[in-house]
Amino acid sequence: MIFSVSAIPRAFHGWRIVGAAFTVLFVVYGIQFSFGTFVGDVVEETGWPETRLQLIFAIYIGLYSALSAITGWLTDRWGPRPVVASGAILLTSGYLLWATANSLVVVAIGMAIVAPLGMSCSWVPCNATVVRWFVARRGLATAIATSGGSLANIIVPPIAALLVGAYGWRVAIIGMSIFGGVCMMLSSFVLERDPENVGQLPDGAQTTRTNSAQNDPSGVSPAEAWRSVNYWKIFGMYALTFLAVFIPFVHGVQFAQSLGASLQTASTVISAIGIGGLIGRLFMGPVSDRIGRKSAVTLALSIETLAFIGMAFSNGLWLLYPSAAAFGFAYGGGVVVFPPLVADLFGRAHAGAIVGRIFATAGTMSAIGPYAAQLLHDALGAYRWPFLFAGLANACALLLATRLPGSANTSNR
Repeated sequence: MIFSVSAIPRAFHGWRIVGAAFTVLFVVYGIQFSFGTFVGDVVEETGWPETRLQLIFAIYIGLYSALSAITGWLTDRWGPRPVVASGAILLTSGYLLWATANSLVVVAIGMAIVAPLGMSCSWVPCNATVVRWFVARRGLATAIATSGGSLANIIVPPIAALLVGAYGWRVAIIGMSIFGGVCMMLSSFVLERDPENVGQLPDGAQTTRTNSAQNDPSGVSPAEAWRSVNYWKIFGMYALTFLAVFIPFVHGVQFAQSLGASLQTASTVISAIGIGGLIGRLFMGPVSDRIGRKSAVTLALSIETLAFIGMAFSNGLWLLYPSAAAFGFAYGGGVVVFPPLVADLFGRAHAGAIVGRIFATAGTMSAIGPYAAQLLHDALGAYRWPFLFAGLANACALLLATRLPGSANTSNR
């Protein structure tokens, strides 16, 4: 009797990559979105000016966005594992410096220097890795991975508030940062740069797709992408929308309070954004696989523009809540399309460097928006004007989105 032995196909590793990316983004953005929960108690206990803390937070956002150009390039060169592991150590160290600080100088060192170094090792490295592992289901995979940040926006700030109430802001930050750092470190061990490194192909395919250019592990170099007009369209589009996206997160609670809501009720506006963002990511990602990235991002920016206008003209929670939820849906949907859009147009090989370069330059605009919004509010005396400003920026981004190539999707190529 003759027995034949055949190799058992290995389970596709790509969904483990998605799970690890989800975990990293959940913990890093959960702590970041809890900033507003901590700041009131910090000011009350220490007497540090809130404007100084907001400025430090703005520097933190701007610096980690800028540093993403480097961490994206390092992800292409070394792989995501050492990059994300280093980020876990740095991000945790930065928050621990804040939690144990007795002066604003130490807070600035921790939150404006050390923590941004660590935070820059999260969003771009994780998403650049996910888009390498998928082609046909690139939008779906990115949607699941990035939904970690949206889910954190819903779940973590209330937990942070409970911890602050029970143990104080210092213990809350220490506990959350250590827990998040451990989760980030463990997730880094799962991350692998390319499916080819472990003998697999994108989407778990058994044979190479002869009709899909995107399955080719090569791609446009960052220098070649830099010279492409499509690169600058994407850059301008996301620079304009990133200018506005943190305004609701930073000023939404105060805006709701100015409309007569209690602090507890006002804080649920952020939850409404988070719920909308989670739905938007999970919806728009797989939809973009079918209708194309251009159509998806155009739809998202259209809704986001209308949402900002709705918030600007809110005179009560009846309009502010649905506008905030619509903003979250559109913001989540627009951001989830970003890495797949870049990978579709420029290939897989240098996705980290190209996504990182765009995120680094366009993303720094998100540090300007909340501070500019505060200046507008102080000068004009109402939150209507900052939100109208945000709506105008998104309308300009929408115009650029309509100029993207119509074939920027995976399923139709």
